[in-house]
Amino acid sequence: MPEGHTIHRLAARHAELFGGRPVRVSSPQGRFEAGAELISGSVLRRTEAYGKHLLHHYDGHTLHVHLGLYGVFSDGEGAAPEPIGQVRLRLESAAYWLDLRGPAACELLDPPEVEALKGRLGDDPLRDDGDPDTAYKRIHRSSLAVATLLMDQKIVAGCGLVYACEVLFRAGIEPTRPGTRISPDEWALLWKDLQELMREGVRRGRIDTVHASHTPEAMGRAPRVDRHGGEVYVYRRAGQPCLLCGTEIRRGTLAARNSYWCPRCQAGTAAGS
Repeated sequence: MPEGHTIHRLAARHAELFGGRPVRVSSPQGRFEAGAELISGSVLRRTEAYGKHLLHHYDGHTLHVHLGLYGVFSDGEGAAPEPIGQVRLRLESAAYWLDLRGPAACELLDPPEVEALKGRLGDDPLRDDGDPDTAYKRIHRSSLAVATLLMDQKIVAGCGLVYACEVLFRAGIEPTRPGTRISPDEWALLWKDLQELMREGVRRGRIDTVHASHTPEAMGRAPRVDRHGGEVYVYRRAGQPCLLCGTEIRRGTLAARNSYWCPRCQAGTAAGS
């Protein structure tokens, strides 16, 4: 599932292509036909990302998209091609087209519904209104593992498995440590690191978490080969040596998700034990 930096990139991309212009909206697949008819011909006033949720704001209506595991956007210049596959949503202007396939959600919301959606979400490190203090209060009163809490969209909107594993490694915190045992100073560092790494993800379009001294060039090692891309310390590196200490990276299960950590650099209770 795309993490929050991807949704922020999409919001910026869609604003660049269609913002301030009337758009033709259709649903070649037919599953969003009624909604498409309501906003077709309207001006896209602005786009917004909140965690893993993308919002297109029109007069009186907001298009809400959650990509989920399988959703994907594609776009291009000029006339739109013939639809291929299950195109849920198509946007067109005089200059560009955009298709959406396979989302978990593609729906129209009215203003109160938009506010209700935001009210169900936690604080987004990429937004100016993200509040680390509110997030910390929720984390500190929970005995659940901190890795699980970081991925809880009601606490930290937009943080997924990759960022959770990586910021915990960079902070030297074991993923299974209870939220109640995260100190205010530790949380301040985690939040700041999330902000910086996710902003870098927005700029680059991929997740890179290693310091300059640990890049393939600096260490004389082969670049990481993984469909998720990016240079990371622990994510999907189970069985490989830690880039800092050489200890074998471990993998365990937390909240039905894989968790990756270094048992030496993140000394403490092992994940999955």
